Amino acid sequence: MDWAGVSEFVAVAQTQSFTAAASKLGVSVVYVSRKVNALEQRLGVKLLKRTTRKVSLTEMGQQFYYDCKPLVEGLAQAELNVSSIQHGIAGQIRVTAPVTYGERYIAPLVNAFLTLHAQIEVDLVLTNQKLDLIDGGIDIAIRLGHLRDSNLMAKKLASRQMFVCASPQYIAQHGEPHTLSELNMHQCLVGSNDYWRFLYQGKARNIRVNGRLKCNSGVSLLDAAISGLGLAQLPDYYVGEALKQGSLVEVLPNYRDKEEGIWALYGHNRALPSKLDLFIRFLQENIKSPHNAGQS
Repeated sequence: MDWAGVSEFVAVAQTQSFTAAASKLGVSVVYVSRKVNALEQRLGVKLLKRTTRKVSLTEMGQQFYYDCKPLVEGLAQAELNVSSIQHGIAGQIRVTAPVTYGERYIAPLVNAFLTLHAQIEVDLVLTNQKLDLIDGGIDIAIRLGHLRDSNLMAKKLASRQMFVCASPQYIAQHGEPHTLSELNMHQCLVGSNDYWRFLYQGKARNIRVNGRLKCNSGVSLLDAAISGLGLAQLPDYYVGEALKQGSLVEVLPNYRDKEEGIWALYGHNRALPSKLDLFIRFLQENIKSPHNAGQS
């Protein structure tokens, strides 16, 4: 099989950008473009639709991407495995992550990673407190959403989407808000922040909310919303199943904020230790962005 251009095409398909793909692969944009063009000529089909604003997949491109993506990921993992054995990568990695997200998404990947790399140990600390990496002896922190400026480095692992939801019973009794100004007429289930994030006329906007219940547990807010106590703004990995089953419905969909990043943060070192680089790359290649819960 001729692999020429396949890795470059998969990178462009994933990032929807020749520039981002080149940055990801550590090569020039011209190099990526040349490789993808040669691949299209060899296959005799157009894989990408290019405009001045974005890059998207053709129908044939989508099929080729779905077929090639697991092959490219498998090759990358094989190289990682050989590299870890060759260089004797070993030692402990101390990781912290939020409780619910960590249980659902990070812990299973940690288990899979340990199965592949017998010389590495992982100390996984699940907490909703943002631990200090230096004081806590933390190697990697998994953080969700918008990052504050800091002296830490960050690599994006996946994305999440926030949804404002309510139960059908609540809507039947109290009505459904259709504008942001109507939120002050509703019971809002408040989490760690007393404001919710929206996209209004193309710009990010924070709206202060209040209600009878305030809780720093997303699971508790989800249960309260399903029980009909009010509106809640929660990430897709909390509300996805409830939206699918109909026990919650999305409200204010036209004001839904942009997707947020899911990040791996680590110390500002000149060179990332091999064991940490190996673990972060494993997360990037295997973590799944929660499905678009409110989309049909």
